[in-house]
Amino acid sequence: MKKLLLPVLLLSPILLLAQSKPAHDLVKYVNPMIGTAKMGHTYPGATVPFGMVQLSPDTDTIPYAVDGKYNKDVYKYCAGYQYDDPTIVGFSHTHFSGTGHSDLGDFLIAPTTGKLQLNPGTEDKPESGYRSAFSHANEKAEPAYYKVKLDDHNILAELTATNRVGMHQYTFPKSDEAHIILDLMSGIYNYDGKNTWTFVRVENDTLITGYRQTNGWARTRTVYFAMAFNKPFHQYGNKNYEEEQVYKGFWRKFDQTKNFPEFAGKKLRAYFDFKTEEGEKIKIKFALSPVSTAGALANMRAEIPHWDFERVKQEGQANWNKELNKVVVDASKDNLTNFYTAMYHSFLGPTTYMDVDGKYRGLDMNVHQAKDFTNYTSFSLWDTYRALHPLFNILQPARNADMVKSMLAHYDQSVHNMLPVWSHHANENWCMIGYHAVPVIADAVIKGNAGFDVNRALEACVTTARNNYYDGLNYYMEMDYVPEDKNGSSVSKTLEYAYDDWCIAQMAKKLNRQDIYEEFMKRASNYKNVYDSKSGYMRPKLSDGSWKKEFDPLDTHGQGFIEGNSWNYSLYVPHDPAEMIKMMGGKQRFAQHLDSLFTMDLPDKYFANTEDISRDGIIGNYVHGNEPSHHVAYLYNWTNEPWKTQERTRMVLKAMYKPTVDGLGGNDDFGQMSAWYIFSSLGFYPVAPGSDHYAIGSPAVKSANINLENGKTFNIEVKNQKDKNVYVQKIELNGKSIDRSYITHSEIMNGGKITFYMGSKPNKKLMAVAE
Repeated sequence: MKKLLLPVLLLSPILLLAQSKPAHDLVKYVNPMIGTAKMGHTYPGATVPFGMVQLSPDTDTIPYAVDGKYNKDVYKYCAGYQYDDPTIVGFSHTHFSGTGHSDLGDFLIAPTTGKLQLNPGTEDKPESGYRSAFSHANEKAEPAYYKVKLDDHNILAELTATNRVGMHQYTFPKSDEAHIILDLMSGIYNYDGKNTWTFVRVENDTLITGYRQTNGWARTRTVYFAMAFNKPFHQYGNKNYEEEQVYKGFWRKFDQTKNFPEFAGKKLRAYFDFKTEEGEKIKIKFALSPVSTAGALANMRAEIPHWDFERVKQEGQANWNKELNKVVVDASKDNLTNFYTAMYHSFLGPTTYMDVDGKYRGLDMNVHQAKDFTNYTSFSLWDTYRALHPLFNILQPARNADMVKSMLAHYDQSVHNMLPVWSHHANENWCMIGYHAVPVIADAVIKGNAGFDVNRALEACVTTARNNYYDGLNYYMEMDYVPEDKNGSSVSKTLEYAYDDWCIAQMAKKLNRQDIYEEFMKRASNYKNVYDSKSGYMRPKLSDGSWKKEFDPLDTHGQGFIEGNSWNYSLYVPHDPAEMIKMMGGKQRFAQHLDSLFTMDLPDKYFANTEDISRDGIIGNYVHGNEPSHHVAYLYNWTNEPWKTQERTRMVLKAMYKPTVDGLGGNDDFGQMSAWYIFSSLGFYPVAPGSDHYAIGSPAVKSANINLENGKTFNIEVKNQKDKNVYVQKIELNGKSIDRSYITHSEIMNGGKITFYMGSKPNKKLMAVAE
């Protein structure tokens, strides 16, 4: 055996990579440009699955406020890039994917030629600064690779990345004035004072280290870096914009503007000068760390110990191919692009947040050691608990368990005794409502993916749900609803708290904690306390028990809801749809209510004078671009007309997802929109995470093989698949007909085969009503 092992040990990484190459090359179907126009808020740059570095172009750096007033254009640039923009400012190393809020954009690099210009210039006059015009004809985006021609400087820019290191390759023309600018002021969600401090240390003529501290959406964020060049620069310098003039000295003894080894301040831009030959490539390795510059250097040496750009690109794309091969589908050309781009977007986050040695910065700002898990950050939980984390429980169970461990570490470090709500980079943003780490944890426990201490997890969930200081919970626990005159968005909060409480109850039941089960099942019925039987809608209630008088079920503002109206949220009882339907008048009346949701014509007044609402992402009054509606099309399964779920889901798939730059009907929200697409294309969806049931829909693929981490395969076969054949005629599971509108998690994870027989007309005798 020892003799046989020796040749294996001597194989090069490239050869090992080739031997383990997945069976299908699926990278070619991914288009990272999808969602970069309008409100998709995706970025096109280079990253690897769940990577800590997202190295991507920024087409503008919009100030948060102009003349003291909120700048509405900030919302456009949550990912730093808008497809319709004519210029690129530079390439920064951290980005959110598909969010409705912005931050990050750390350490922007801009290669230039000619006279040194340290200001970015403007879109209409790019020549006034270091930015450059570009053409989409000279732009290409692939998983783990991005390139573009910077026209104003005649530079070909290419980007790739590993988990913690971004790699740049800039092909220069012949020039005695070639520059690499490191902008430490630039950022997304940028405003005067966001940078609290930056520090740069020139270690030698090829290595730079430093850090950046910001007070943005995350109030106390520190990112360390190490930056290496493949060629020595011949001179360098910086400008500090805190003062009108360049700093003249360090303690009045040194000239700090040129070739001084350290510079610090709140507003710094640095530059590094080169002389280049025609076609010469200047390469940069830029490593990040949440802990220290030493950690960044260690990350660089561990992940890219060489200067082979093509090798990093190939290994990154092989990494993507491995993940994409977890689902191998047969579908139309457009659907293949949509499907694998959705998988790509689903696997962009949450992101790794620790060094190669396991060290990371915690919520308490101290350095911690992740001993038995990968620590993750960027939890957009109000969005992602619905479909993304349930998708991970099928396709990424080990990672999802580590994400739960990361949430529990957050809880341990929280002075508020809270699980994360919307957290990133060792900060809690308290964005959106609910305590939706709970359904993520409960879903993992219920589905048997609890690679963590389940009793400790239950304790964290219960403590979070009993927090007397969090967002109206004191009223909710005292009055069994949140009163609108005491706490805004009260109806949404009541409904979402009730669902989260149901998740705690299911978890407690599985762990034989009857006391907790009974307490939280009682709380889970609190949704009934904000239902007005007279109007037929969920409605804001005041602290004296009366209904708020001014009420419009179609209005989104001041009505007790967030990112939705009463029509949308009156359907938000995912944990108890049968009782909700009974409460709202029975199956027939409820089905009619759903019909009108999809077919009504919303008057223009509901779109006027708003910055966050447009007709993008809306069908009738069904708002696919906002997550509270994501389960709604599947609610027909609880009526006597389940075939309408099949009709509606196929309609939404076609209307909201296209293989174009503006092909997402709303923010991708860190993969939630994409996860909805994946589930619905496969023919089932998790209406209530925390349950082991998936509601049946209408598959849009011809076939799919889900390759599970446990070594088993779940096959999906679709007979008579055509655009017009949206209705399920018959379902067979492992060769036996089933007459129910759901499948279970264990049926998927045990492997096997489900076969859908499709037709152009509903089979109204198929499927018993879901219970």
